[in-house]
Amino acid sequence: MFCFRLIAILALLLSAGCALPDHGPLIIRHELMEIASTDRQWTGIAISREGRKFVSFPRWNESVVMSVGEILADGSIIPYPDSEWNRWFGSEPRNRLVCAQSVYVDDANFLWILDSANPRFQGVISGGAKLLKVDLRNNKVMQTIRFGAPVIHENSYLNDIRIDTRSGHAFISDSGSPGLIVVNLATGLAWRVLDNDISTTAEDIELSINGMKWLLPDGETPRVHIDGIAIDPSGEYLYFKALTGRTLYRIKLLWLLDENIAARELPKKVENLGQTVASDGLEFDRSARLYFTAIEDSAIKRRLPDGTLETVTKDNRLQWPDSMALAPDGSFYVTTSRIHLGEGPYKIFRFTP
Repeated sequence: MFCFRLIAILALLLSAGCALPDHGPLIIRHELMEIASTDRQWTGIAISREGRKFVSFPRWNESVVMSVGEILADGSIIPYPDSEWNRWFGSEPRNRLVCAQSVYVDDANFLWILDSANPRFQGVISGGAKLLKVDLRNNKVMQTIRFGAPVIHENSYLNDIRIDTRSGHAFISDSGSPGLIVVNLATGLAWRVLDNDISTTAEDIELSINGMKWLLPDGETPRVHIDGIAIDPSGEYLYFKALTGRTLYRIKLLWLLDENIAARELPKKVENLGQTVASDGLEFDRSARLYFTAIEDSAIKRRLPDGTLETVTKDNRLQWPDSMALAPDGSFYVTTSRIHLGEGPYKIFRFTP
């Protein structure tokens, strides 16, 4: 998950940087179990109550034939929700998955698909940016919410999504044009908050992976804005951070849902929780421990409720751990997108903390 300037990195297959020191003790509860492998680059993952596995394949190159798939028991992957939705080749963006970045199963067991509609990071395709709600009982799209200006910008890259079933709202990160999007799922009304705020904007830092700095072809440092987001189990806070950033932030959902609060006042409600790690995906477990895909360290790390940061597992196979999904049994699934390498194989691993 990352913003549109990084297409050059994928095209030229850059490699990148050295690992940060561990924060806290190394705790390996269980070894990683490989669940699936493919030569197609995936990012998002979602697990249903029944254990069904869904993945997203953003169209970062012309070879992507499906943008959302379901992984079957034999390891094969079929287009989801069907072939028609995945059949986009430059036309009919309203009713096709143009560049699905994220998938998410909510507390009511509905699948949500976030379509950034920004293939190859060349700008949002008009009429393509949308959020789909899929009924897993019949595999049919039951709701479509579309996004346009001023909620999204030409260089927006809708990245991660969380659903709050209690309030009936969705929260979406925009990595291309830094900000958060709030969506009333009952009315379809969406609005933009924390636009270009320090909390949603990438920090001026260099990342390094595998002993090398992660740089653009021209030598510039990539800047990827707000990426991973997560709602704590109590439903009180939304946690978020930039990919190229180590500062973790949170804000109460009640402030994000207040349509009357002035734009200049909302940043004052954001809490700075201090330094963590450069990460792509975020996810909570049921004990309110926040997990990070630590891309510089080939690791999964977590923040305890008291703020302590510790390593859950560290494994060289975690080449750019991307997104995580919490399964009904308490285990986690994590994708590797190997963004710094630009080639597969791409894996899904399972671990139980």
